[in-house]
Amino acid sequence: MRPKNNRKPMLVTLNLRFIQRRRQLFWGVGLLLMVTTVHQLKPLFTTTAYDYPFSPPDNTDITGQLEQELAFHKNRIRQTPDDGLSQAALASTYLKLARATGDANWYLLAEQAAQQSLQKLPFNNEGAHIVQAKVAEARHDFDRAILLANQVLENKSYSEPAQSILITAHLGKGNLTEAKTIADSLVQQIPTLGSLTLRGLVHVAQGQDTLAIQDFETALNAEEPQEEGSSALTRTLMGRFYASRGESQTAQQLYQEALDILPRYPLALVHMANLKTRQGEYRAAKKLYSKVFTSQDYANVWDHVALQGMAQVAKLQGNRSEAQKLWQQAETQFRQHQDLDTFGHRRALAQLLLDRGEPADLPEALALMEADLAVRQDAETLDTYARVLIQLGRWQEAQQVLQTALEQGTRNAVIFYRAGLVEQQLGNESAAGEYFEAAQTVDPTFGERDQRIWGLDS
Repeated sequence: MRPKNNRKPMLVTLNLRFIQRRRQLFWGVGLLLMVTTVHQLKPLFTTTAYDYPFSPPDNTDITGQLEQELAFHKNRIRQTPDDGLSQAALASTYLKLARATGDANWYLLAEQAAQQSLQKLPFNNEGAHIVQAKVAEARHDFDRAILLANQVLENKSYSEPAQSILITAHLGKGNLTEAKTIADSLVQQIPTLGSLTLRGLVHVAQGQDTLAIQDFETALNAEEPQEEGSSALTRTLMGRFYASRGESQTAQQLYQEALDILPRYPLALVHMANLKTRQGEYRAAKKLYSKVFTSQDYANVWDHVALQGMAQVAKLQGNRSEAQKLWQQAETQFRQHQDLDTFGHRRALAQLLLDRGEPADLPEALALMEADLAVRQDAETLDTYARVLIQLGRWQEAQQVLQTALEQGTRNAVIFYRAGLVEQQLGNESAAGEYFEAAQTVDPTFGERDQRIWGLDS
């Protein structure tokens, strides 16, 4: 057992009266690429250790714990079938299972249970309304998620779950000003690990790196025991941020800390594997990806990610046949999901098709991204769409799409470099040079291997 450290909160004093003890095991945040304008670029990092101040959980079988919780709620409902609150608790557990496993069937069960709860208890049933909003968010139906969250807030001035949904939904839609306003309000009301991490993500999306770091660090100082899922998530998001700035040592420390808390946490595993891939440590990357497959008892969304990552490693190693086999396995799993259009897998499949590099796949990749853009406009979605347009030779359209991403405040080496390639193709050498310089300033370690990883070498 590691000793507790004596870190003290740096920026805020927690008002413990408002801290809600009932937290989600995993609270969802759509992970966005980090961003700003060329004129704001400057190095600003120092390496810091972020040690977990509590003892890691003895039992990290997340799905096993949730299945026990599921059995408990089902038994309560059998005993009191008209209890709407028990039905809402069941819906919430289904939602946790959906997030923990990546299996969209749990989302459908969560939605059904929430509807049944509202039939039994149509008033003062925040839990059921929140589940419905989170399912809508998982579908990337951000407008409905916003509508449902606002309905909750009509009846009460404060609801951390509802306000959190509003923040992530507006981030998905590219409404950063609205997301920031709500995030500021939430942090002012209750500066917790969750609310501070969310505002940190808003600052990242706006290109406000210093403010993002402050929020992430303060979030870790606000963490409490029995928030293991959220603690691991915050460290993984921080690691992703530092990795995007070339701070690989800090990123690795954060990923490892997340894995110390939850040893088979898929998000940390895949991001650590991606970091190892960028560093050319292919054996370590494949070992990390292989751990994802044993983290659950059945296929889930993380298997797709791991297969694509392993295909990327095989491609970088020059083993094209192995890469093709892995891409095919990942694609087969995508096709087997009936929820491709329903639960936001369009962009991920389009990225797979682009990585594979077959010209015959481009029409489908274009259709997937056009459909995805109808519901979300975050930087990663815009960049992926621009990548399709480039492959189709539609350079001026790609230029406009990337400019839209940059206007959000995008501070990401991949997007800057892709914008440079577009300007170069259009004969704008001065603008291209500025973008290439910006990419290098954001991430000084960004090199040829990264260009191959993100489809910038063709």
